[in-house]
Amino acid sequence: MQQHPWQYLSIRVLAGWFIVCLLPALILFWEYVLSDSILKTQVNSVIASSFALILSLIGLERLTQFPGQKSMVTVLPTLLASGLIVGLILLIFRVPYSVYYLSLSAAIGLIFCFLSQVFLRSITQMIIGYVPIGRYQNLLEIKDVHWIQLTKCFQLVSQDRLPFHAVVADFADKNLSGDWDKLLAEIALQGTPVYNVLQVSESMTGRLPIKHLYENNLGSLLPSQSYLLIKRIIDTAVIIMSLPIVIPIVLLIALAIKWESRCSNNTILFKQCRIGQGGKLFTMYKFRSMLPDAEQSGARMATDTDSRVTKVGCFIRQTRLDELPQFVNVIKGEMSLIGPRPEQLDFVNRFNETVPFYRYRHIVKPGISGWAQVMHGYASDEDETKVKLEHDFFYIKNFSLTLDLLIVIKTIQTMITGFGAK
Repeated sequence: MQQHPWQYLSIRVLAGWFIVCLLPALILFWEYVLSDSILKTQVNSVIASSFALILSLIGLERLTQFPGQKSMVTVLPTLLASGLIVGLILLIFRVPYSVYYLSLSAAIGLIFCFLSQVFLRSITQMIIGYVPIGRYQNLLEIKDVHWIQLTKCFQLVSQDRLPFHAVVADFADKNLSGDWDKLLAEIALQGTPVYNVLQVSESMTGRLPIKHLYENNLGSLLPSQSYLLIKRIIDTAVIIMSLPIVIPIVLLIALAIKWESRCSNNTILFKQCRIGQGGKLFTMYKFRSMLPDAEQSGARMATDTDSRVTKVGCFIRQTRLDELPQFVNVIKGEMSLIGPRPEQLDFVNRFNETVPFYRYRHIVKPGISGWAQVMHGYASDEDETKVKLEHDFFYIKNFSLTLDLLIVIKTIQTMITGFGAK
């Protein structure tokens, strides 16, 4: 199936450069062009704008490859990040630039990138053919995909490619033989990719099924050791730079909790033993959001209408501000800003016995926020825990700076909307 020209990054970069970089230059610098007296400041500004545009479009291309996220949400954060990088370069090297040009270019760039993503979404609905054998049923529940069922007598058109982006089949099913093998071979020869069911399910749902983990190479789930080091450096730098903003918020929350519990001896911080990287125990800190006797009868998962949550606790849990004290855990190296959420020892012992491969999620440091949190929210029972574990495995397999940036963007969205709070 042929792609629309706008789906090619090079086309979007070229069109964007003319609209976002060249057009503002012609509007503001036309007199200088006619008089052949272009200033160095103007040249620097066009180069800076071009660099920011290319960085933004590449960033959007990478971020929107991950499943289960709305591309519109990523536009503004991506442009702000690109603008910040370019601004720091100009500031550090003291490069002269035109404020008017960069402001106009940034405004046009925001509109261009937003409309570009809207148009991309309208032309990129996936059309996928599937072989009705084996484990295909769950695929049909995936939204934003037009599924077409194939039959053994499906007619191939030799002169044209098939009207599918891809074809899916369960290669592990013993019934996939004979005529089906011939059909899939012909489809592949005509240039249409043929994928395994599990591969497509993982790429479209952001979950790596644990029931069939034996079909995946566990070696591919090993996180990059070099990125683990880079991630540690980034975590520390981000926390240090955010302290001027975080400290006042922490003080306000502490005062609110203290005021609400003024008639009791309720503490501001909640300390609990959690499981970290490699199964090691550590003490995790949170703002207290529940009553002092919340776990008097033992640990249990939070629910949507949990009577143990206080009024202040309800707000800080919904906005995820109760997690701010975990910056201390990150500085100590016990946690990361992004990673699977650390679980309580009681839950881990239980899930190790009932959930296959549960121990494997401890191969990376636990995080304040993670892929499972922004995609699923809190888990309130064992079935939801299994779903979250599939998200955790997807994160470990796709462990990268790009995915971490996407999680940061979606975490901010989660803090604003309160998605998944319990």
